[in-house]
Formats: sequence, structure tokens, C-alpha cells
Amino acid sequence: RDRSLITVAALMASGILDTSLLHHIQRAKANGVTALEMSEALTQLAFYAGWPKAWAALRMAKEVYGTDRA
Repeated sequence: RDRSLITVAALMASGILDTSLLHHIQRAKANGVTALEMSEALTQLAFYAGWPKAWAALRMAKEVYGTDRA
């Protein structure tokens, strides 16, 4: 679970915003990361990695979690 969050964070911060990130967000969900936790992690990362990257990742998370929360 924690490794999944770290992987998502590393990919987003590196600017890898393709299907690789999507896959790892899906794995994070399967490993127990909630929509709220993912949303909070990506929002926190936005301040350090940049908002454009975060918005792309948040859109993917919203697609994966199927909620307005991510």
C-alpha cells in the first residue's frame, strides 16, 4: 500500500503521466489506497512537483476511483 503511493508520487513528480501512472494508480487502489488518500497525496505533491502534473494525475485518479473525491 505504502509502496504504491510512493510509486505514484515518483511517477507524477518525474512527469510520467501516461498509462504507466494510470496502471500504478489502479494498483494503489487495489492495494487499499482510498480515493481520499490518493487525492490528498496528489494535492500535497502539487506544491512540489507542480500543479499541471498534479491536475493530470488527479484526472487519472478520478477515472480510476470513479468519484468526485479524487
